[in-house]
Amino acid sequence: MLGSFINRVLVLLLGYAYPAFECFKTVEKNKVRIEELRFWCQYWILMAFLIVFEWSGEAFISWFPMYGEMKIAMLVYLWYPKTKGTGYVYDTLLRPFMARHETEVDRKIQEIKARIWDFIWKYCQHFADMGQGKFFEMLQYVANQSLKFKQANQVNSGSSNDSPRRRTRPVQN
Repeated sequence: MLGSFINRVLVLLLGYAYPAFECFKTVEKNKVRIEELRFWCQYWILMAFLIVFEWSGEAFISWFPMYGEMKIAMLVYLWYPKTKGTGYVYDTLLRPFMARHETEVDRKIQEIKARIWDFIWKYCQHFADMGQGKFFEMLQYVANQSLKFKQANQVNSGSSNDSPRRRTRPVQN
């Protein structure tokens, strides 16, 4: 349990916090070199793919012995100044894979966007229809309550013994 917690903290610090700080320093330099920006962009692209891969396949890979330690070593390998594994992994694995499947990935993304948009549109229409129905139900309820209140006041004012009596003058003939 404690080992898992320590691994998570180390991944957070060595995989996200430190690289984010280094990336920040690179971006905020007065004279930024394009190679440095390219390196950090490649790092974050790899991190995004690793996160997606890990999230979708965690049940299959997390049980490997020393998985957490291997993950930490991989993250350090990616950004460590002497190894700068980001360039190697990006150029030998990710770029060729994405070049082969880029049009397929773009098509899938467009399909997913269209499905999401359709879902959101249908949900908004359903919500508007339901909201309109509930709004009219609420108006009907308020009208009924108002009518009941008015009727109750009329009944109470007409038959109440506490109400002041009108004095009528005798009719003179």
